[in-house]
Amino acid sequence: MSPKALIVQGGWEGHEPGPVSARFARLLSGEGFDVTVSDTLDALLDAERLGELSLIVPVWTMGSITREQETAVSEAVASGVGLAGCHGGMCDSFRQSTQWQFMTGGQWVAHPGNDGTRYRVYIARNAACPIVEGVEDFDVSSEQYYVHIDPAVSVLAHTRFPVVKGYHTTNGAVSVPVLWTKMWGYGRVFYSSLGHHDDVFDIPEAQLTMLRGMLWAAEGRRIARERGLDPRDLL
Repeated sequence: MSPKALIVQGGWEGHEPGPVSARFARLLSGEGFDVTVSDTLDALLDAERLGELSLIVPVWTMGSITREQETAVSEAVASGVGLAGCHGGMCDSFRQSTQWQFMTGGQWVAHPGNDGTRYRVYIARNAACPIVEGVEDFDVSSEQYYVHIDPAVSVLAHTRFPVVKGYHTTNGAVSVPVLWTKMWGYGRVFYSSLGHHDDVFDIPEAQLTMLRGMLWAAEGRRIARERGLDPRDLL
């Protein structure tokens, strides 16, 4: 039976949720997934259906989520269902939801220089993770994202600030994560801060790590089921 993935797309159109969702659906379908794309967050309310998924991919920017929707996703991921997303589609989805931020591992806060900023993404050389295996550092011309992160995340790639002028520069040089993973219960969570527009994923390294991240996250459900892991044991 093919693994199932749910992509929920919507929110601010400036982040091109339609094209990004279509790209992710093509990539996952090419890996044998049965993919459903929904344009309503109410798709998250069916707990039984969510429990049958291997992967949830939010592509929803600057919206709002109900407590019921949020809880349903949290419980599904805790049981082993993977969660993976990019830029505003996941870590700037619901600015008022601290529970969502807790689960996903971070929150976008700024993009000094705006679109067209050229910067480098540095792969963590000590990251023993298939998501970045064999991937070299690469350059991006887009928005460069400053994010606040959960200290529990495993950073797979970072970028350096500052690149452009701003009040943040008096803090000196700092590294800010671009790719990371974390756990939520028995579910795997992957995030890429890339993705201001769909064409960012025309960069081979950006698309490859996004695809690998989704596949890595989806694998958690099989592992949780095989091991008989019950998230209620964590409470």
